[in-house]
Amino acid sequence: MALAAEEAVDEQDEAPETRAFRIDPVLHGLRLDRALALQVPEFSRSYLQQLIDEGAVQLQGRVARKPSTPVRAGEQGTVELRPTPQSQAFKPEAMALDVVHEDADLCVIRKPAGLVVHPAPGHWQGTLLNGLLARDAQAAQLPRAGIVHRLDRDTSGLMVVARSRRAMEALVRMIAAREVTRQYVALAHRAWQGGARQVDAAIGRDPRNRLRMAVVDLAHQSGKPARTFVEPLGSQAQGCLVRCTLETGRTHQIRVHMAHIGHPLVGDATYGGAPAHGLERQALHAYRLAFVHPFTQQALDWRAPVPADLAAVCEAWGLDYNCA
Repeated sequence: MALAAEEAVDEQDEAPETRAFRIDPVLHGLRLDRALALQVPEFSRSYLQQLIDEGAVQLQGRVARKPSTPVRAGEQGTVELRPTPQSQAFKPEAMALDVVHEDADLCVIRKPAGLVVHPAPGHWQGTLLNGLLARDAQAAQLPRAGIVHRLDRDTSGLMVVARSRRAMEALVRMIAAREVTRQYVALAHRAWQGGARQVDAAIGRDPRNRLRMAVVDLAHQSGKPARTFVEPLGSQAQGCLVRCTLETGRTHQIRVHMAHIGHPLVGDATYGGAPAHGLERQALHAYRLAFVHPFTQQALDWRAPVPADLAAVCEAWGLDYNCA
């Protein structure tokens, strides 16, 4: 994995380097983070924004804490090139991973609920990516350690990860071409009415809450087309068990689509769900993954049993979770 210059900053250094700078006249009026990126081009703008947020940048003798601060020609300052949580995120961390298949080009992992897939704000360590870097020396040579698709932190189930560059390119292409079958079982509120449904509704950022996604009208809001095929597996007064097949792969797609049709997932507080029988995470499990191996041409098909927490709610509601 190609590392940016800032990721080479060693936490064990005796003291971080402090770099002085002077704002050139051609940079007058630019944002501080952009001007800094031009003044010290060996470091990324993202890393410099992290330093500003941490109070490691001074301008005219005062700590500058806003990346958007406009700079003036002739102003002087310093930047302390210290490690940040994000710059240290792409490090190996030994962890137990449930690998259900592995060959020279790819592996399939059963992810538990609670495991974050990729480093992000609030989760710079302890992610699946960190575990892959520790487990497989080849992962360091691949973008995102070979991760080609993601599951939400609290979604359990199967994921495929590339172990070679050629496999990564092939899997990304196959997912885009809908040549990878990804099926989920989900436990949702309210009894299901009728048969299977094709949910075809674009998804984008919720304009009222930027931390959520929402069904949007592409004529008026930004977003992307999203399609989910939903089949009922069982229904009781309290709720229903459904099988969801992804035809696209948008952020929170199943969670948003199920809430949109009036069946928010159990435990999914973000989209209107409520806990049930001790289950407080969204009741979503990636139970099936199937595709033709891009190089051996072997048809591959894996299924992961429903985890105990989701199964317990199904039993309490009288739903057969083995029918998927």
